[in-house]
Amino acid sequence: MLKKGDVKMIHKMLKDGLSKSAIARKLDINRDTVAKYAKLPEGYIPVIKREPVETTVDPYLPNIARMLEEAHALGISIPNTSIYDEIQKLGYRGSLRWMKDIMLRYELRQKVKNEEPLVRFETNKAQQMQVDWVEFPKDNLSAFVATMGYSRASYVEYVMDEKVDTLIKCHMNAFSYFGGVPHEALYDNMKTVISKRNAYGYGKHKFNEQFRDFAQKHCGMALKVCKPYRAQTKGKVERFNHYFRYSFHNMFKVRLSLMGYKMTLENANAAVIDWLDFTANARIHQTTLHRPFDLLAEEQLQLLPLPKTYHGIHPLKATTKSVTQDSQTSNRITIHIPTRDLQSYDQFIPMLAYIVLPAYTLGGILWH
Repeated sequence: MLKKGDVKMIHKMLKDGLSKSAIARKLDINRDTVAKYAKLPEGYIPVIKREPVETTVDPYLPNIARMLEEAHALGISIPNTSIYDEIQKLGYRGSLRWMKDIMLRYELRQKVKNEEPLVRFETNKAQQMQVDWVEFPKDNLSAFVATMGYSRASYVEYVMDEKVDTLIKCHMNAFSYFGGVPHEALYDNMKTVISKRNAYGYGKHKFNEQFRDFAQKHCGMALKVCKPYRAQTKGKVERFNHYFRYSFHNMFKVRLSLMGYKMTLENANAAVIDWLDFTANARIHQTTLHRPFDLLAEEQLQLLPLPKTYHGIHPLKATTKSVTQDSQTSNRITIHIPTRDLQSYDQFIPMLAYIVLPAYTLGGILWH
């Protein structure tokens, strides 16, 4: 990977009119490398991808949590040495001191004293995705954020607006990132999602027609909305929003400023995906004590299949009942044809017989 100075130099040389081959010779790098970085937006900052360091204690954190919770429920206390002996039987090969340090890092004993559940999921696998916007007005950007309820795996995408078309595009990208579609999605009072609350009775809301068509008909995903002023209903995504804002966005902005760059839509989206892949979704989650990516692998088996490209509501489909059908009905000429019993035509048969054949006898034959 090139250093930021080399990337800046490539763009400067390109502006000066040098060819990619000439730049490659000057910087002593491959021409394909020059072509790769030339396609990236000016101001792009290379991100060094580092996998989070997995500790030897991580796989045993759920076991430690269950022991602490069970002891708390029984009203007794268990020492770290006893916990150490138990996880050694399960295969732990690290030291006692290292185990104690990791337990302190996740505040396991303190959470049990506060009667806070150590391992929480609350929703079934693949059941729910929580969605929100995070706004950064000083940067003229918004961020679409989606968090899976079971695994806590999250997807983030920076955008310039919060229109319904943008929301749909972000959903499609999130589904691709997660590997499928959840069975339902939870929102607050986004105007692009809900048009009017309780429009058809309590709890029966009127949704944005285009978004409802996309979510329910195209993707097979149910829509749910939070109660007014109850954003904590979608607490999983709200907690991630705080983590995202302070751990990524603000730090990335400071890092760019120190190097003389400004945050743009392009460099923000390039960097946030790396942050999701190598930090946010690869760390041990404080609530589940598992890596979100590990739990997402379990969820993927129960997600709905990825939808095809969405082309919007078909014009005929959208207007048949509201416009076209009404106008056609108002201009149509109606002809009423009554239904008659066949015997009602018998009265005309003798008259026809007298006109065609004047003889009474022949008329009688025809009548019979």
